[in-house]
Amino acid sequence: MRTDTHTDVLIVGAGPTGLALGVDLARRGVDALVVEKAGKLFPGSRGKGIQPRTMEVFDDLGVLDAIHAAGGGYPVGMVWQDGKQVGEHQMFDPAEATEDSPYNAPWMVPQWRTQQILAARLTELGGEVAFGRELTGLTQDGEGVTARFTDGEDIRARYLVAADGGRSAVRRALGIGMTGETVDPQPMLVADVRLTGLDRDHWHVFPPSAEGDGFLAICPLAGTEDFQVAAQLPADTAVDVSPDGIRKVVAARSHLDPSDVTEVRWASDFRPRMALADRFREERVFLAGDAAHVHSPAGGQGLNTSVQDAYNLGWKLGAVLRGGVSATLLDTYEEERRPIAADMLGLSASVHRGETRRGDATRQLGLGYRDSSLTRETRAAATGVRAGDRAPDGLLGGTRLFDAFRGPHWTLVAVGSEAPEVPEAIKVVQGDAQASYGTGLFLVRPDGYVGWAGETADGLGEYMARLGL
Repeated sequence: MRTDTHTDVLIVGAGPTGLALGVDLARRGVDALVVEKAGKLFPGSRGKGIQPRTMEVFDDLGVLDAIHAAGGGYPVGMVWQDGKQVGEHQMFDPAEATEDSPYNAPWMVPQWRTQQILAARLTELGGEVAFGRELTGLTQDGEGVTARFTDGEDIRARYLVAADGGRSAVRRALGIGMTGETVDPQPMLVADVRLTGLDRDHWHVFPPSAEGDGFLAICPLAGTEDFQVAAQLPADTAVDVSPDGIRKVVAARSHLDPSDVTEVRWASDFRPRMALADRFREERVFLAGDAAHVHSPAGGQGLNTSVQDAYNLGWKLGAVLRGGVSATLLDTYEEERRPIAADMLGLSASVHRGETRRGDATRQLGLGYRDSSLTRETRAAATGVRAGDRAPDGLLGGTRLFDAFRGPHWTLVAVGSEAPEVPEAIKVVQGDAQASYGTGLFLVRPDGYVGWAGETADGLGEYMARLGL
C-alpha cells in the first residue's frame, strides 16, 4: 500500500464513480489515489444495469470484454398471481443494434462485480485503492487540498474528487446543500439471495395484493447464482433486513416458502428519492456520482450518470495536470454535467412513477453538450452529427471509429473533406462517406463527444490552441 501523503488527485470513494475516474486518470499518467472508508469493495448488487452509453465508456476504458463476460441481458418479466404465471411483461422497449450504436440494450452486471472489474483494471494500470481511510475533514488553499482521516495521516492533493455516495462526507464538510424530494414515501427492501423454486429465465414480478402489500420482484442476477429481491413496503414501516425478515416478505407475497430462500448474501433498505447538489465544485474539490445527484433506481440511471461524470472530469483533469491546459477548463465540468444530472433525475422519477417506459431516453445515447462553452459548430447548415453530440461508431476509410477513439487522445474525423495537418497527438480518420456524420471535419474529444465541427479547417487551429492541442 502507498505510504506517501501527496498525490495529484485524491478520489474519495471506491464505488463505480471513483474507480472509473481512477482508471481514466491512471491511463493518462496522472498520479491519483482512491481512498475508501470501508474495509473492502461494496458487496451488493444495487446498480445492476449498465446502459448502452456506459458500455461505450467501458469500451474506451478497456473493461468492456470483462463486463460482457461477467453479465448478461435482462430477462423478460413474468407476472405471477395466486401461484400461477399469468403473462410476460416486457421491461424494456426493444432496439436494434446499428453500425453507429453497436450496444443497443442494457447489460446486467451486479454492482459488486462491476466494481471488481474496474478495481482490477485500476491495479493493471498501476493504481490502487487504500481501504479503511475515513475522511473527517478537509481544508483548501491556492495550491491544493489537505484531507484529514480517522487514522491521523493527512493526504495532500492538488485536487480532490468526492465520489463517496449520497451521504457524502466531503459534500457535508464543504457545506454544499442538496435540493430534492422523496419520489415515493414507501420504503424499499433490496437483497441478494440464493433461492429455489423460480427459474432463471425470467424477472419474476408479484403485483401488490388486495390487502395493500406492495409489489415484490425477484430478478436472477446475470453471471451469478444469486437473485435480487426488491420489495415495496408500506410507508413508515421499519424495514427488517435480517434473513428471517427477508424470508417473511418473500413468503407473504409469493408462492414460495420461507425455506426456499436458502441464503441472504446482502441486504439494504432505502426510500426512493431524487436530489441534486446545489453545485458540483468548491474551488479544488469536485462532486461526482451520488455525492452530486441521488436517483431512484428505476430506469437504471444513477450508476450510469455517475460513471459518465467521471469520464467527463477525467480527461479535463488530465489536460490540466499533464497537458499544460489552463485550469479554467475545469469550470466546464459543472457546466456540462449538472444539467445532464438534473435531466436524468427527472427521467428516473418519471420511470419510477410509471410515466415513462425504459427505452431510448434511458439508454443515454442522445445526451450531449451542444450548449457547452467547449462546443463550436461552425457550419451554417449542419446535417447529421453536430458539435456537442456523441460521436457515433461506424466505418470510415476502412477504420472502425470506436477503435480509433479508444484511448486518452483527441480524434479528427474527416468525412468527404481533406484532413488538415494536425499535431501527432491527434489521431486522424478520414474517408469519403459516413452516413451518421454527414460531410465535414469533426474534432472528437477524449470522452467521445464532438467538440468542434466545420466544413473546412477555418477556426480549427484556434480551437485546438485553446485546448492545448
